[in-house]
Amino acid sequence: MQQEFRPTAEEMTGQQLPYPARQSDMDPAPDSDLSNYKPAGKLTDKVAIITGADSGIGRAVAIAFAMEGADVAIVYNENTDDAKYTKRLVESKGRRCLVIQADVRQKAECERVVQETVAEYSKLNILVNNAAFQMAQQKLEDITEEQLRRTFETNIFGYFFMAQAALPHLHEDDVIVNTGSIVGIVGNPILVDYTATKGAIHAFTKSLAIQLGERKIRVNCVAPGPVWTPNIPATMPKDEVKQFGHEVALARPGQPEELAPAYVLLASSDGSFMTGSIIEVTGGKLG
Repeated sequence: MQQEFRPTAEEMTGQQLPYPARQSDMDPAPDSDLSNYKPAGKLTDKVAIITGADSGIGRAVAIAFAMEGADVAIVYNENTDDAKYTKRLVESKGRRCLVIQADVRQKAECERVVQETVAEYSKLNILVNNAAFQMAQQKLEDITEEQLRRTFETNIFGYFFMAQAALPHLHEDDVIVNTGSIVGIVGNPILVDYTATKGAIHAFTKSLAIQLGERKIRVNCVAPGPVWTPNIPATMPKDEVKQFGHEVALARPGQPEELAPAYVLLASSDGSFMTGSIIEVTGGKLG
């Protein structure tokens, strides 16, 4: 196993970046190259769409899926350079990578993503809803209508729209994996609108899993704890970034590479009896 630098909360620098941040500008750089991952052909010849896959968790999931034998379509909104780099990383694993710029807040854009993916690969087996927006605010009164709409439209409308677009192409044993969050379970006082959307994603996951059970399409959710991704230095106060991950039992933020195996589990036959599940990958979130 390659030894990676995984800083403790005390070693975080408090870096601040403008939104939307690029992963290439982050210090320390997130561990998302899957250098420690041992693949086993669990997704051979599958096709996956991953939203929010230019960086962070989405990038790590795209690489892990490629290592397991899947071709992927990565969807991003703004950071073209990060998306191109993710494409190179995926292709370095010997699989194909379709890059699609789209705004998941728009139903027509989600339909276009699925159409382009199916046109390229002739099928679709896995949808990973991962795109997210957050912006910290100290007081409820400081959350503008614009921010509230952007948060909900990105984080929950986008999940609905992508699932609706994907479903006509999904069949028995295909899967949807949503990205929730531990804050959707325990709350966070400076992310009130974001936590509300993550709670909605958890409920969406469970309800859709029940609805799609008779079609043998599984729907599950990964609930990360604090993970070092571009959203953190771009949306959180400096004092929070400086001690990021301090509240978990392992006393450090998670790295994207550490989240990816949970998505592989849920996307593969290893998770064949899992649906409606919310898997917490949190470092021991202490509430």
